[in-house]
Amino acid sequence: MEHIESRTESIIVRGLRYNVRHWGAADAPKVFLLHGWMDCSATFQFIVDAFKQSWHVIAPDWRGYGASQWLSRPYWFPDYYADLHCLLDEYSPGQPARLVGHSMGANIASIYSAICPERVAQLVMLDFLGLKPPRDIDSPTQIGRWLRGIQLAPKLSAYLDCDALARRLMVANPRLTEARAAYLARSVSRRRPDGQVEMACDPWHKIPSPAVYVIEDAMASWRKVQAPVLMLIAAQGFVQHRFGNDPEEYRRRLGSFKDAHVVTVADAGHNVQHDQPENVAAALEAFLARD
Repeated sequence: MEHIESRTESIIVRGLRYNVRHWGAADAPKVFLLHGWMDCSATFQFIVDAFKQSWHVIAPDWRGYGASQWLSRPYWFPDYYADLHCLLDEYSPGQPARLVGHSMGANIASIYSAICPERVAQLVMLDFLGLKPPRDIDSPTQIGRWLRGIQLAPKLSAYLDCDALARRLMVANPRLTEARAAYLARSVSRRRPDGQVEMACDPWHKIPSPAVYVIEDAMASWRKVQAPVLMLIAAQGFVQHRFGNDPEEYRRRLGSFKDAHVVTVADAGHNVQHDQPENVAAALEAFLARD
């Protein structure tokens, strides 16, 4: 399978080395693709391949992911908002940006869009409408989980080679074709000193946050988003899993946005960018303004 070739560059963002992936001509309309948890920028390759129009796609590896610098210690989530702010200053100075985020990337992009509404022209959220933590989790319990987590050095699963990782990816997501699984196994992994491969994600991301997630805080931010929002909801994804049997909560969260458009992606799990890239690309190009 032929893929549109990407190019990468290394820049310094708030003192850390950031890897930024680009597809397309530098003078084409810009769109930022922001990956999710335990992933990296190469995850969007199939969407880029499916685009019909010319775009300058800019996709960073978040701190601690892919080829960006790893901290090898716990992460503080608000750093991602500041990192995104610097990235937009670098690549879209003085021009509101088109932000497309998957999962964690959508979380970051949506909160940032509320903090700096003048910096965001359009927002697309791929299969994310907030988390749904257990109701019995309070602050002492959450901090206790964090303390126990940091006392143990987290580790990633290792695989004999990329073929073995590709097989594991297909078990986790049966919708993946062999060709796409093979590409992802090569592109979102790294080789260890012992010759085995592992996902290119700092294992310290697996440590739970010490802060309790409060959806009302997220909704307070979403109400301040001024940009039009496209929600791409996977028919078999996390949003449906969390809220498919709770339509009142689904409507409550969605209603936080002033201008939200919802498109359901059929026959897709949480990783819509892998399962239905052609449909996702078509929905993006129908929504994103090019002027």
